[in-house]
Amino acid sequence: MGEVRPIVHVGDPVLHHPCEPVTRFDEELRALVDDMFASMYAAEGVGLAANQIGVPLRVFVYDCPDADGQQHQGVVVNPVLELPEVGERRLDPGDEGCLSVPGQYAPLPRADHAAVRGLDAAGEPVTVEGTGLLARCLQHETDHLDGHLYIDRLPAKRRKQVLAAYQSAMAENSPL
Repeated sequence: MGEVRPIVHVGDPVLHHPCEPVTRFDEELRALVDDMFASMYAAEGVGLAANQIGVPLRVFVYDCPDADGQQHQGVVVNPVLELPEVGERRLDPGDEGCLSVPGQYAPLPRADHAAVRGLDAAGEPVTVEGTGLLARCLQHETDHLDGHLYIDRLPAKRRKQVLAAYQSAMAENSPL
């Protein structure tokens, strides 16, 4: 199916720079997508961007439910995020976490409806629309490809708290 690769954590430069567009839709890309799904499932995530496994390309995978509980799975290459206009937008105030900041969660308002347009792994056009967790996932993964983590959207004080808790947890779990 795919090889499980290690998840890159906050602080690694690959997470903090915009990713490059995918230009080749070949076996190498398909293998990357397989590895991304394997890595996402092994980490028990609902979405994963390529840079989270150290590959700075604009591609993400997802497998999560929408607001109605219907499961959605797929891949989007070179996504462009589309959100409702500000006056039409409703916010979901829920908690958000990230495989690259393991164990940490914080409330982060996101649009409760989102869409991405892009390509599938074969280079064919694809549009994914979502509500609920799927909408949050589409926004979160596109942020990754733009070089942003969810903690970058938090107020400064809350961001510092999340990072301090993450660093403390990592220190407790590291071998001496």
